[in-house]
Amino acid sequence: MSRDDSAPQLIADCMLGRLAKWLRLLGYDTAFLNDASDHELARIARAERRILLTRDRALAARRGLDTLLIHSEQLDEQLEQVQDALGLPPVPSLSRCSVCNVALDDLSPAEAADRVPPYIRRTHSEFRHCPSCHRVYWSGSHVEAMDEQLEDLDWP
Repeated sequence: MSRDDSAPQLIADCMLGRLAKWLRLLGYDTAFLNDASDHELARIARAERRILLTRDRALAARRGLDTLLIHSEQLDEQLEQVQDALGLPPVPSLSRCSVCNVALDDLSPAEAADRVPPYIRRTHSEFRHCPSCHRVYWSGSHVEAMDEQLEDLDWP
């Protein structure tokens, strides 16, 4: 999967771990380092030209940073704010690893056979996997629940 150079790359501070996971699942390139200092986050954001997502007003006000100050503590409102500010994700859902942010690769049912539970092997035919951490993804009930939550947000 090629990267869209016009797509925003994001980095989330330690207060936004849940948002970072959701953004990855939705297709946004979102770095997240739970234990990074403000200085380290700012350095990475500048070096990698990432938009820094933060709830910290002082961090958001630093010069030379492209930031989005996240106002709400509620995930649905956070997602809505990101969508309003940055637009839709550049690639479809389930295109990035929710844990390590790497683009997922397709995995054939035969390749997934010994890596998923028997019921999933019998009931699904499309799989993706992370080439970095080797997690396997499929469109299961968790994706349906995610889609329902996004429908409530009027997410396209």
